[in-house]
Amino acid sequence: MGAAGPLPTWTRHYEDGVPATVDIPDRRLSELVGESVARWPAREALIFSGARWSYAAFWKLAGRFAAHLHERGFRRGDRLALFLPNCPAYPIAYYGALRLGLTVVQVSPLYLGQDLSRLLKDAEPKGLVTLDIHYPNYAKIRDEVTVPSVFVARLREFYPALQRPFVNLVARRKGFSTSAPTDPEVTRWRTALASDGPFPEATGGDVASEVAVLQYTGGTTGRPKAAMLSHRNLVANAIQCRAWFRVPSGSGTVLASIPFFHVYGMTVALNYPLLEGRTVVLELRPDPSEILKLIHRHKPTEFPGVPSLYQAINHHPRLQHYDIRSIRVCLSGSAALPVEVAKRFEELTGGRLIEGYGLTETSPVTHANPIRGERRIGSIGLPFPSTEQRIVDLETGERTLPVGDAGELCVRGPQVMLGYYRQPQETALVLHDGWLRTGDIARLDEDGYAYIIDRKKDMVDVGGLKVYPREVEEVLYQHPGVAEAAAIGVPDPEHGEVVKAFVVRKPGATATEAELIAFVRARIAHYKAPRTIEFRTELPRSGVQKVLRRVLREPTTSSTTSRG
Repeated sequence: MGAAGPLPTWTRHYEDGVPATVDIPDRRLSELVGESVARWPAREALIFSGARWSYAAFWKLAGRFAAHLHERGFRRGDRLALFLPNCPAYPIAYYGALRLGLTVVQVSPLYLGQDLSRLLKDAEPKGLVTLDIHYPNYAKIRDEVTVPSVFVARLREFYPALQRPFVNLVARRKGFSTSAPTDPEVTRWRTALASDGPFPEATGGDVASEVAVLQYTGGTTGRPKAAMLSHRNLVANAIQCRAWFRVPSGSGTVLASIPFFHVYGMTVALNYPLLEGRTVVLELRPDPSEILKLIHRHKPTEFPGVPSLYQAINHHPRLQHYDIRSIRVCLSGSAALPVEVAKRFEELTGGRLIEGYGLTETSPVTHANPIRGERRIGSIGLPFPSTEQRIVDLETGERTLPVGDAGELCVRGPQVMLGYYRQPQETALVLHDGWLRTGDIARLDEDGYAYIIDRKKDMVDVGGLKVYPREVEEVLYQHPGVAEAAAIGVPDPEHGEVVKAFVVRKPGATATEAELIAFVRARIAHYKAPRTIEFRTELPRSGVQKVLRRVLREPTTSSTTSRG
C-alpha cells in the first residue's frame, strides 16, 4: 500500500481509531515479547488447569530451554519441531527456540504414520519436542525418519501437584501411554529445563527474510508443504491484530482453545496476546464442556475460535450453569460463520463475535469485520491495515475485475509469506510481485467488503482443520481391494464438514465401509478419515479423465451407486 497514494475505499469503513496502515518495527518476535516480559514481569502469562506462570517465570523457562539447546549444539537457523497440543511446553519451547534464533517447525499432534514421517522428512529438524502421550506415534516411524534430539515432557508435570495422580489415570483410560520413554535419543523435559548457563540471544538480523516458522499446508497440490513465515510476517500480523481489536495493553485474558500448531491459534491466541501483555489460558484440546468451565473460572475477555465451537456452546445442555458474560471479543475463522450462530452467541455473552479470513500463507489474518462497526452478512469483512486486496480473472490471474464480479481473491501485505520451503515452482504459482493468489473465489462490494463464494481448491474444512482430498485418496489406493477412490467434503452439524469417500472396488474384492475407514484411520490423522464411504461401479470423469468432484457433491440416484 503506497504511503503517498490515496487510501483505499475500504479504509473509510474502518471504525474510529483503526489506522489505514501500521508501522512494523524491524524487530524479532522474541525481542518484542521480551519487552512485554520487562514491562509486566509479575503479570500472569500462562494458566493451565490451575497452574500459573508469570511473564518472568515463563521467560526464564524459555531461556533455560534455549540454553540447553545451545549446549546440545543447536545454532541459529537450525530447525526444531514442536509436536505438541496446547500445553505449557509449547510456548516455552516455541519462544526458547526463537530466542536462540532457531526455526520452529509446526507439527500437528494429531498426525501419525505417513502424515508424520512425510512432514519430518521434508523439514529435517534437528530436534523435536513432544509429550509422553504423543511420543509413541513418533516411535512408530523412527525406522523411516530419525530426529537426532527428542525432548519428551510428561503431561502430568504441568498440572498442580494435587491433580497429578489423576492425569495419568485419565490419559490411560483414553488409550494414551504415560510411561516415560527410555530410548537413547530422548531427553526428559525436566533435564532440558535444568540448564542455567548463558546462550547467545538472537537479536538483529534481517527480520524480513529470516524464517521464524515453517507452517505446513496442503497448498495447491494437496501434498503438505511449508509456508516460510519470517519474523516480520509474524510481528506484522500481531500488530495488525492489535490495531484491529484495540484492547488496552497489559490487560485482558485470552482463552486459547484453538490449537497453537495451527497458524490461526499461533498468531491470534499466542503471539498477539503475549505481545500485548495478556494472560493466556491454555486448553489441551477443544471441548465445549471444558471451554464453559474455563470461561466460568478464568473470565477470559477474548475467545478466538471456529464456528463449530461457538455452535456447540450455544446448544450445550448445561449452558445455564456457567457464567460466560466475561467474553468481549471473538474472532471466528477457518469456516463461514452462520448469522444465527453469531447472533445467539452474542446474546449469551454480551460480547461481539466477528467473522475473519486468513491463510497459512498470510500468518494468517488478512480480513475481518469491524468489531464495533458495520458487519455485513456473509462477508469476511475488510482488509487489515496495511493489507491490499483485488479480484482477478480465473483464466489468467492478471486482469483485475470490477466491483461485484467474481474471481480469485489476491492479497498483498507485510504478513504474506516468503514462499514455500524448498519449493520454488509451487511458490511461483501463488506469489507474483508480492501478491498472493489465495485460491478462493470471491467478490467485493462497492465499499470493499469481501465475500467468499467458493473455493478454487477442493479443501475440506473439518472443524477448522484442513484436509486435502488427495491425501485421503492416496491412502485408500493402498488398500488391495480399491480400484478407484475420490474424497469430498460434506456438511456436518458438529464439525462444519467431514470427509466422504467414493470407492470403486477391484473385481472380486469385498472390502466393506468399516474396513476401509479403519484402514485409513490407521495411517493418517483420524479427522482426515472418511466418515462414510459410498461404493460405485465408476466415478464421474471429465474428457481428460479427471474425477469430477463437483458431480460427486450433487445428490444422485444413479444406478451406478451401490452400498456394501
